[in-house]
Amino acid sequence: MKSTVAVTLACLASASAFAPSTDGRVSTSLAAAKGKEEKKPSIFSVISGMDLFAPNKDVNDYGARNSKNIKTGKLGNNAYIPDGLSKAQFEKLRAKEDKKKSDNYQKNVAKAGKFLDYTQFYIDRGTDTKDDWKKDVNLGHRMTKTKYDWSGGKGTENENKGWFTK
Repeated sequence: MKSTVAVTLACLASASAFAPSTDGRVSTSLAAAKGKEEKKPSIFSVISGMDLFAPNKDVNDYGARNSKNIKTGKLGNNAYIPDGLSKAQFEKLRAKEDKKKSDNYQKNVAKAGKFLDYTQFYIDRGTDTKDDWKKDVNLGHRMTKTKYDWSGGKGTENENKGWFTK
């Protein structure tokens, strides 16, 4: 009798384990107030919308180096000074190099935003109306002057200082 009851209970337990649930689907959302919820932006939209230059908008503009406090450090007591130079001479040399660097930067800042209008180049070359440029030796390209005589021809002493001349 005991064995019959044990077998019956085991059969009922296994049958109820595989039987479908009758509860219905359980919701995973929180049961908080179902009012108007504020939609938060996704992490991608937050990161892509960051403005890293917001505190100082012109920090990365061309020519902004002048407004920054960039300077060569001062020579201390244990500073490296090349052999053959005094501390004053080395400071003078560094100041000269800084001035040269600053002048070069100013020259490039002055050229910023200036460019050759390509359509004006075509009009000057004549490409827009005629084909004479195609018969030219340089096919309408601008030629540059070089320091050396690349033709290899015989010339004066000053003209024969190129690599390919004798």
